[in-house]
Amino acid sequence: MKRTKKKAFREFIAQKGLKSTRQRDIILDAFLSSDRHMSIEELYLKLRAKHPNIGYATVYRTLKLFAESGIAREIQFGDGQTRYEHVAEGEHHDHLVCTHCGTIIEFENETIEKLQDEVAQSHDFIIETHKLELYGICGKCRK
Repeated sequence: MKRTKKKAFREFIAQKGLKSTRQRDIILDAFLSSDRHMSIEELYLKLRAKHPNIGYATVYRTLKLFAESGIAREIQFGDGQTRYEHVAEGEHHDHLVCTHCGTIIEFENETIEKLQDEVAQSHDFIIETHKLELYGICGKCRK
């Protein structure tokens, strides 16, 4: 999957008439190797230790390109930060967001998906896309 996303991004860059740079490749590898929903700041700080020559603006512009190319999705969880997550073809998941520590848990539930389809159908509505975010307090913070 990582190789497919890299290829898709390189093809997107070429179509846009942009150059494939070493910095973009480093940012792409760091993004794809993460299993978290990363903000620009988090990814920048992760990269800065090994690659001090990569600036915040470069990380910002590159993440925007990832979203534009379709390999990443921008998500807002109500805390003022835009986060980015990997996009996998045909995959859908929802989120549990801890309002205390900021932990984000991805989950899938077929019953919820079926119920959403039933609600849409009962209202003669065709769902094109959706997101479900549940906000509360995680188990660690409740202890």
